[in-house]
This record gives sequence, structure tokens and C-alpha cells, in this order.
Amino acid sequence: MELEYGPVELVLAAFAGEEPSVGVLNALADLSDAGTIRLIDLVHVARAHDGIVTFVEVDDSGIDVGAIDLVAAGLASNDDVQTLGLRLPPGTSALLLVVELLWAKKLASRLMEADGFVVDSVRIPAPVVNLVAAEAAAIEREEEVS
Repeated sequence: MELEYGPVELVLAAFAGEEPSVGVLNALADLSDAGTIRLIDLVHVARAHDGIVTFVEVDDSGIDVGAIDLVAAGLASNDDVQTLGLRLPPGTSALLLVVELLWAKKLASRLMEADGFVVDSVRIPAPVVNLVAAEAAAIEREEEVS
């Protein structure tokens, strides 16, 4: 049985300037076209220098997202946007991506077919993984030298 939706993550992707560059939007389109993710919703978020968070659905923002097709625009709640928006440094902007992880949907569907299920999933941020891997490699090099 194929699940209709897989796990969804909220990703706050900050960028320089008021609007995302073409490169940011192309990266999203590439991942979507490759079947890695499905964009459910996309919200433009800004935090003013005085700390006030404002946001608008990207469809209403005037930002040209090209051929990116949003499955359920409006899914991100006001609470989600305000909470995540407060993590932005004052004077910056971001896109709040509501992203379905299609690889995880396939995994969950296959497990269900085999009478199994996902109990939990923990995401470790990429900078943390890279830092720990670099530290482990450094320790391994030191041990080889000794």
C-alpha cells in the first residue's frame, strides 16, 4: 500500500537580500524534478531590524518560482512561521519550505507492505554531521601517526 504522503519537514532557508536568488529556486526545482522532495508549501519570511516577523505565501509575494508546483499552499501554520521566523537574525529573509521527503515515503510504504512501520526518525543537521565526521577523521589520523 502506497501512502499518499510521507514525512514532512519544515526547513527555514535564509538567504542574502530580500528575495531568494535564482540559484536557490533552481536548487529546489532540481530536487523536486529528481523526485527527492515534493514542495508542499513555500512561505517568504522576513525579520525586520526591530525583530518583527512578517510573512506571505510565496504565491502572493511576487517572487517568481518558475515551474515549482506547490501541493498544498497554506499548510504552514501562522504559529510555525512565527516560531521559526524568530530564529532569523534581524534584518534577514528566508523561505520556509514545507517539504515532503519522498525517499522516506517510499521507505515507510515498503515497511508497511512488510508489516513493519517507522517508530521514530531523528534528523541531525548537516553542519553537525560534518563537524563530527571531521573530528572523527582527525582522531583517526592521529591514531595512525602514533
